[in-house]
Amino acid sequence: MSKQHYRAATYKARSSIGYLVKRSHALMLDNLEPAFAEQGFSFIQWVVLMYLRDGIAVNAKDICVEFRHDSGALTRVIDQLAERGLVERVRGMVDRRKVDLHLTPAGRAAVEALIPTVVDKLNFALGDFSSAEVREFTRLLTKLNSAMQLHLDKASSPTAVDAKE
Repeated sequence: MSKQHYRAATYKARSSIGYLVKRSHALMLDNLEPAFAEQGFSFIQWVVLMYLRDGIAVNAKDICVEFRHDSGALTRVIDQLAERGLVERVRGMVDRRKVDLHLTPAGRAAVEALIPTVVDKLNFALGDFSSAEVREFTRLLTKLNSAMQLHLDKASSPTAVDAKE
């Protein structure tokens, strides 16, 4: 059994890792949305552009899964980005049902132009952190995400499913 960092009798949501990570995300969103709006973008549009730029996702389904976003709402976002000439839908050569998303040159330019806004907001948020603290914080969040992903992978493996039955 893993080390018990929380106890049911003393658990408080506001001091839990899940709450703190989600709250940080919400506060970052609250800081970024107005800055993006000034440049004609929303946060979710930024996410789509960055996921495509960085290869995190290649199609709408991947973005929905990765970002936990509703597929209908995401389709509207992709439609908006396509209408602006920032992304294009490309049908698969082998399977025509498969549709990948690609950044257009204008989309690449747009996402690159938005990066300084994000960098400024992140640097402001981390202003009281030392460089070593930022590296350690990043390392710890990566470690947390890896541990949670491993747990999910083990839970969904065929042997784990067979053991539950």
